[in-house]
Amino acid sequence: MNTRRRSTRILLEPGDVPATRDDFEVVGAFNPGACRVGDEVVMLARVAERPRERRPGFIGLPRWEPAEGLRIDWVPDSDWEPIDPRVVRRKADGVVRLTFTSHLRVVLCGRSGRTARTVLDVTFRPEGEAEEYGVEDPRITPIAGRFYVTYVAVSRHGPATALASTADFRSFERHGIVFCPENKDVVLFPEQVAGSFAALHRPVCGTPFTRPEMWVARSPDLIHWGGHAPLDLSGGDWQAGRVGAGAPPIRVEGGWLEIYHGNRRPVRPGEVGAYCGGAALLDLDDPTRVIRRTAWPFFEPEAEFEVLGFVPEVVFPTGVVRDDDRLLVYYGAADTCSAVAEFSLEELLWAMVAPG
Repeated sequence: MNTRRRSTRILLEPGDVPATRDDFEVVGAFNPGACRVGDEVVMLARVAERPRERRPGFIGLPRWEPAEGLRIDWVPDSDWEPIDPRVVRRKADGVVRLTFTSHLRVVLCGRSGRTARTVLDVTFRPEGEAEEYGVEDPRITPIAGRFYVTYVAVSRHGPATALASTADFRSFERHGIVFCPENKDVVLFPEQVAGSFAALHRPVCGTPFTRPEMWVARSPDLIHWGGHAPLDLSGGDWQAGRVGAGAPPIRVEGGWLEIYHGNRRPVRPGEVGAYCGGAALLDLDDPTRVIRRTAWPFFEPEAEFEVLGFVPEVVFPTGVVRDDDRLLVYYGAADTCSAVAEFSLEELLWAMVAPG
């Protein structure tokens, strides 16, 4: 059985959200966490912004200073080289910086979850040295009446994963770094699994003993993590560059449904490589065991706004909301905008096969 999109809709574009300051421009409103809160779907979208000013011979690199807020480091462009649209590298020592910074913004999407109804004046901004280059790619998991948000905290120490929580999406409590650099794409299971909390995470192996991998971790309290074990989802050129969790897992008949992302290796300098979505059904008691999976990406860049943008050819799933027999998959498109694609849950489950 084929898995086809039932609908696709843009929810949020860069022009829909204001920049932090007048001398900055928003270049992306993407990679949104999403969940149902009462009778409303709420998104927490990543807002990427960069300096408007261009100074001949210099590059403006933004960062957050605890005492000053958002500031710009103007560095000689002769000392740096571009890697891709997002990153520059210092020639002297190979250290990289982002050309933009990100914060998070709360967006209400109504009962149907298919329309961005209101962009609230509620922001989650970087705080402290561990977030000086920005906060990115939130995932939201409801657990025991509270909403837990895992997000990437980027700094001079590398990309780590931090945890925050909220009861109302008007105020947030920070719980600090829970996975040290480099580790991204951390998603929490919505209930305890065999007596402990569980998460999928993506440690980066600096020495290439392995292809990219996801791992499963366990915790007694959502703060302290251990019991790490790899999750075997290898195979396919479409996930040879990177692979990581997408939306937090949801319980379905027969297991945990995880919608994740894969990335093709770039073939040209300056290229990032296409991002696509795959799906796996994990054992309810032992989520390191893959019961079935899609043999190919069921979700690929197709629409013009997915193929063209700040980073072309990207669909990056970051949230899923079940609507009866449909799945609403919230995702970032081309690192530029937020969108929702609708799939049949039955079709997706039937499209999965036992791992080879």
